[in-house]
Amino acid sequence: MTEQKVALVTGANKGIGYAIAAGLGALGWKVGVGARDPQRLAEAVSKLQAEGVDAFGVRIDVSDDASVAAAVASIDKLDVLINNAGITGTLPQEPTTVDPAVLLEVVNTNVLGALRVTNAALPLLRNSAAPRIVNMSSGTGSLTEQSSTNDPARTGPINAAYSPSKSMLNAVTVQFAKELADTNILINLACPGLVATDLNGHRGTRTPEQGAAIAIKLATLPDDGPTGRFFNDDGEIPW
Repeated sequence: MTEQKVALVTGANKGIGYAIAAGLGALGWKVGVGARDPQRLAEAVSKLQAEGVDAFGVRIDVSDDASVAAAVASIDKLDVLINNAGITGTLPQEPTTVDPAVLLEVVNTNVLGALRVTNAALPLLRNSAAPRIVNMSSGTGSLTEQSSTNDPARTGPINAAYSPSKSMLNAVTVQFAKELADTNILINLACPGLVATDLNGHRGTRTPEQGAAIAIKLATLPDDGPTGRFFNDDGEIPW
């Protein structure tokens, strides 16, 4: 009998994170639903369980060291980590007027949050036969895209916090891949596309389920799959 795989998805009480949890659950996985708010967490877990998912709640604030440590300590087994939690920060974010505190807040969640959770989870992942890490990025984090067009539909609005935080997440992920190259841990970046979520005021054109598809694909890569790469549904994205 195949051993049940276990995943932890941060920011999973709604939106793309919830859809990822539901998608992995539909594959028969046990899924840790990570979220900060205890009530929203309980509601999400109950809803997933009602849909037949083997889900359990993990209260976690990725911006807080102690919360991350306690959350990971509550898990006995882990095969896949999906760092999905993220914020946009207060808008507008024109670089000439943005409050540096906003940039620090966004980086603390979107970059350092993924770093914290990954490092806390690595001892568990090293015990897995097929460990995978997926960091949820954004096409707006592609420096190639940002510098090649002024089309907001492709690059998003001008901002000095959110997009640069995703560029930094991309860069940090590459460094993780280099350090973990001699292990069986595959770590990659997923771009969900412009998904209608609370993060963008539901202005997106894709569903959470569509946005979750690439993360699920990267979470279930074969042992000879890529690592340290950046993907969307269409393939690899230029940095």
